[in-house]
Parts: sequence; structure tokens; C-alpha cells
Amino acid sequence: MKEIDLGSWEEFEEQLKRLEKELCNQKTPSEFLYRGQGRTSWELLTTLERYGKKNLSLREYFQFLSVIKPQIESFTGAEWNILSQDGFDEWLRENNTLLPHAFGSSKDFRGIYSYMVELRHNGFPSPLLDWSRSPYIAAYFAFKNVLQCEEDVSIFVYLESTSQIGLKGGGSNKPDIYRFGPYVKTDRRHFIQQSEYTICIIFDNEWRYASHEEAFARNDPNQDVLWKFNIPWSERLKVLKLLEG
Repeated sequence: MKEIDLGSWEEFEEQLKRLEKELCNQKTPSEFLYRGQGRTSWELLTTLERYGKKNLSLREYFQFLSVIKPQIESFTGAEWNILSQDGFDEWLRENNTLLPHAFGSSKDFRGIYSYMVELRHNGFPSPLLDWSRSPYIAAYFAFKNVLQCEEDVSIFVYLESTSQIGLKGGGSNKPDIYRFGPYVKTDRRHFIQQSEYTICIIFDNEWRYASHEEAFARNDPNQDVLWKFNIPWSERLKVLKLLEG
């Protein structure tokens, strides 16, 4: 991760222009994602990690999703077509050597993804780390806190791959980040916020959710590249006024 302290919002906009120019020169199909956080000291944690459930296996988390599904459908009136527990176990066995790439290629996971995003937007602890395709939406989430804070705010910029064909490498014994695209039927906030999501997984006797921070700590120049821009909280009113326009 590249951490950069800035003195103003205008400096952040200049950094964005620089990154966009570099991306254009690299001719990579990957696009930037953005995430705003209200304090520089906050780590990149999923709500599942904040809830204290670290290193939970994919199978264990799916059990939680299955148990609450009848109640969620009863209260919302919506239905989600997801695998049974046995079906998910079979899916894991069939794709054991293919994860995380199987997330994108498997139609069996699409319903689960839709359901997970719905729960994520309604406060259920989730392994999905949410991002936006807009730096301005990320800025809103960074500056929305009305209480004055001595810390700067942070806007993270994530690039999945610098490859000209978008390829990523990795090994199952290391944390691996997978990016989920925007095309999913779910909560309307997903579309308003121009949301996309990432998960981080690792193989430790079985597939488990892992820490994004650990994956980013590898500082691989070719994939999962992350910039952290720290902007003074004193820029808050200027930024929010800009966003209103």
C-alpha cells in the first residue's frame, strides 16, 4: 500500500488525474475502485471482521446465511435462489482448486452473491468489503461525520491488476482478493452508491475468509495495488459543498 498525506482536496484531485493518466498509459482493462473512511487509523476491515468473526470458513458463513434466510424472506417479502447447504458443500468440493476464480464463472454463486449484497446493505456482518466506482461517493463517506475529529480522513484507491489482459496470479496459501462486479439484483443502495465489492480468502485446511490488510501488505506492483490518500478533516465543508453541486 502506498500512503500519501495531502494538504487539500485539490491535491487529491491532482493525484486522481495522475493515476488515471498512468492507467491509460498501462492500457490495462482494470478500473479503479474507491473507498472512503472517516479516520486514517481505521483499518480496511469487513463488517464480519468488525463483528469479531475473523478467519471464518466459507462453509461456516454460508451456514449462517442459510439459517436466517427464512426470516429475511418473511420480513422483506423477497426470495433468493441460493444453494442448499449440501449443494454449497458440493460446490466447494467441485471448485476446491479453482477458487477464487470460480466465483465469477459459476452460475451457482450468483444467487448467493445477490443475497450477500442485500444482507450487507442491511447491516448483517459480511465478508464483502464495499467500494464505489466514484471517488466522489467515496469522499462523501469519508467526510460525512459531523463530529470534528483530530485525525485526517482517508480515501483508498484500489486497482485489481496492472496487466494489459487483467490477469492475476496467486497461491491458495496466501490471502487472495477477488473483485465482484456491479451486475446483481439487490438493494437499491447498491446502484445509488455505484457499489462493487471484494472478498479476501485463503486456504488453511479449508477455504476461509482472510484479511484484506494482509493481502495488500504484499505490495505486489502487478496486482491488488492500493493507494491511501489522507486528507485533512478541515476540508470537510468544502468537499461536501462540492458534492452538493
